[in-house]
Amino acid sequence: MIQVFVTGGTFDKEYNYINGALFFKDTHLPEMFSRGRCTVEVDVKTLMMVDSLEMTDADRDIIIHNCRRCTHQRIILTHGTDRMVETARHLAQAGIEDKTIVLTGAMIPYAFGTSSDGFFNLGSALAFAQTLPPGVYVVMNGRYFEWDHVRKNLNTGNFEEVS
Repeated sequence: MIQVFVTGGTFDKEYNYINGALFFKDTHLPEMFSRGRCTVEVDVKTLMMVDSLEMTDADRDIIIHNCRRCTHQRIILTHGTDRMVETARHLAQAGIEDKTIVLTGAMIPYAFGTSSDGFFNLGSALAFAQTLPPGVYVVMNGRYFEWDHVRKNLNTGNFEEVS
């Protein structure tokens, strides 16, 4: 079983067709797992629905608390891309050593349909969560990165490895 914790981010944003604003309603993850014909047992739990630019240390403490008390050894955390690496750092420094924790997100909301990278990133996260050893990882763009060797390239919107 893989525990999936939802925190919000672009992954789960909806589009208001009247004023053009993005907002949160509910997570799309159960629909995504169903649409992807996922046969891996997953337990989806929403911890919060926030944009990562607005995520606080108190929010990160909630994430860390839930990862610590989780009985499953494999965890996927959906997260906004702007502060994903920061949360990964907090998780790694929290000393959760016996679990594989994978953070993933999207640059384009899933609700936007085929233009979203969310579906691809979720599938990649699911695969990497099953195969990587314990540790904290960021999974984006079909790749996995160790938490302390990754950054978001603000010019391309892609995640890249750093030394």
